[in-house]
Amino acid sequence: MPLPYNGKNKPLAKALRKNATRQENHLWYDFLSTYPVKFRRQRMIDNFIADFYCKEAKLIIEIDGSQHYSMQGLQEDQYRTDILEGYDLKVIRITNQQIDKNFYQVCLYIDQIVKESIE
Repeated sequence: MPLPYNGKNKPLAKALRKNATRQENHLWYDFLSTYPVKFRRQRMIDNFIADFYCKEAKLIIEIDGSQHYSMQGLQEDQYRTDILEGYDLKVIRITNQQIDKNFYQVCLYIDQIVKESIE
């Protein structure tokens, strides 16, 4: 069964792909774009746009900048995660700082989650 999406978000998803953060581009171009299991960038799911989505692993990767650490940001992230997990998806959050300071470990972590999900 396909995941629901709001087609009105398509222009925003395209804009987010075009104006990705440095960390999103680093993760995409230096790891996910050539990963053996296919990932998509800025995938529309329900009323949300996931930073990265892997259908086969039922995995969403969210890259979190500083705006995610306010009380409101944390509440919104939890709300979003609860809804997405309701579609039998796993949501993992990686910070910009983790990508900047420990990129190799981030890649190993994603690889581990994907492999566990598709076994």
